[in-house]
Amino acid sequence: MQFLKGAWRILVAIKDGLALLFLILFFGVLYAALSMGGNPAKVNEGALVIALDGMVSEQPAELDPLAALTSTTPPVQEIRQRDVIRALDLAVTDTRVKSVVFDLDKFMGGGQVSIGAIAERIDRVKKAGKPVYSFATAYTDDGYQLAAHATEIWMDPLGGAMITGPGGSQLYFKGLLDQLGIKAHIYRVGTYKSAVEPFLRADQSPEAKAAATALYDDIWGQWRSDVAKARPQAQLDAVLAEPGATVEAVRGDLSQLALDKKLVDKLGDGIQFGNYLATKFGKDPEERTGGFAGMSMADLLSAHAPASNGSPIGVITIAGEIIDGEAGPGAAAGDSIAAQIYNALDTSDLKALVLRVDSPGGSVMASEKIRRAVAAAKAKKLPIVVSMANLAASGGYWVSTPADQIFAEPATITGSIGIFGVLPSGEQALAKWGVTSDGVKTTPLSGEPDVFGGPSAEFDRVAQSAIENGYNDFLSLVATSRKKSVEQVDAIAQGRVWAGGAARQNGLVDQFGGLDDALADAAKRAGLKPDEWHALYIEPQGSFAGQLLSGLLPRRLEAQAPADIFARAAWQRQALIGQAMGELNRLGRVQGAQARCIECASEMPVRASVESKSWLAVFTGYFG
Repeated sequence: MQFLKGAWRILVAIKDGLALLFLILFFGVLYAALSMGGNPAKVNEGALVIALDGMVSEQPAELDPLAALTSTTPPVQEIRQRDVIRALDLAVTDTRVKSVVFDLDKFMGGGQVSIGAIAERIDRVKKAGKPVYSFATAYTDDGYQLAAHATEIWMDPLGGAMITGPGGSQLYFKGLLDQLGIKAHIYRVGTYKSAVEPFLRADQSPEAKAAATALYDDIWGQWRSDVAKARPQAQLDAVLAEPGATVEAVRGDLSQLALDKKLVDKLGDGIQFGNYLATKFGKDPEERTGGFAGMSMADLLSAHAPASNGSPIGVITIAGEIIDGEAGPGAAAGDSIAAQIYNALDTSDLKALVLRVDSPGGSVMASEKIRRAVAAAKAKKLPIVVSMANLAASGGYWVSTPADQIFAEPATITGSIGIFGVLPSGEQALAKWGVTSDGVKTTPLSGEPDVFGGPSAEFDRVAQSAIENGYNDFLSLVATSRKKSVEQVDAIAQGRVWAGGAARQNGLVDQFGGLDDALADAAKRAGLKPDEWHALYIEPQGSFAGQLLSGLLPRRLEAQAPADIFARAAWQRQALIGQAMGELNRLGRVQGAQARCIECASEMPVRASVESKSWLAVFTGYFG
């Protein structure tokens, strides 16, 4: 009897503890929602402060707070590009905004198209007579491209500017796999389909090197042209041509070098920068040290509701790797995106559909599911327009094929028309331990693919033929969409990656322009005047558990942005290692045929890959 009483007390204590836990979580989410949503009452005269603490992306990924809490790798915060764009557009017209201040101290980059779109809005703000200021401890490529458009650039005296340009090395795993006794069986089509080269070679093939050189030269040329136009006084050539000698000439004083070469205008820490701005726009009402009169981006956005007049033009965002199944925001899950499109067709009176694509591709099956959903919209006589962001390669191009018009930017990476499949086998590894395989087959394909003894020649023939058929399907989709012959498409396909300018020349895209241009074109095709429509962003909702728990996620768990030049360089290398390890990890996953561009990895947001296997993660998964 005494035992039962003790057990009952334990159960009651657990029940009370869980009730208290969920009450805390509820009020935590309520507090987070109120504090993060912006406060219109705080929009007073002064400077609009845009703090880019993290990476700019098309669609921020849903944060798994449990994984973040149990992982040693903090997640990188993401800022939605269109929020920054809308804030800058409001800064042009809102008379309370006297200036724009970019805090780039924790900026961790973004794709060049995203950076270019924000930079264009900075120019509009300046044209409206409102100065733009930028501050960071250190500037690298993406941050400096933004800062170059500012009226005045500040930098911490302990910082510096290190411009490196695109390119660099990547890991090749052939030697490692040979030592481990693992063989990667590759089935592919495309002379330039280098996505599988890390498993096949110890170095980059001449074809892949030639394609990458052409791509990087194009994108780098655009970066230099944009910076030179925005800040003609910057003496970048000497710094880029002989960085070692240039730095040695100033005895390693990187901040003084940046000042001497007119890369920045003034040196000072964050407090000095804030005090300087206070002399121009007034003191901070809360009298914080280094403060000045201003407003946050969230506050300004909350004071201006997005346009909702007229008929809706649907915008579907396909951001990130295209994967099978379902997923939340920031993941291009085939089933989820297709369901969003079908649901919008059934429930919304859409007049047109715009696809905003920022993806290196991925699963062929998931890409096809999305394409079919878009084709269903086209069958309902809806105009279909594609707006390519930083990436629309491989599967990202596959989903774009139903479009009536494709917009891209000169720095957009697209093409990579080709598919592949990878199957690992461990017969050599098992043999090292004296393990062999044998058995009885009823057909030539019984037990295939054999991961113990290696796929048979018969299976290899079947798999390669299937991949070739998939490639022909890809060619046919593109040929029909672009009004070309299959042979013409094949000549510019073969897995080759193109920058937007070359893609326009060879007919893979129709014209240059951003999302606004694509929306305007869709409205025109739908017969709508400029004041007769609004953009309706059709996006997945985050899971209940994710929204509930993210409200309590401590700020300390967000990735701490590297401050000085050395920390930023180390972080970038670490991110590349993480991406390479991710590619190796893919070898052991169950995957179907892939239409994916591995060369495009550097253009994708760097997101922490974290996993959690705690009982709480399993429990809350049922509520997702």
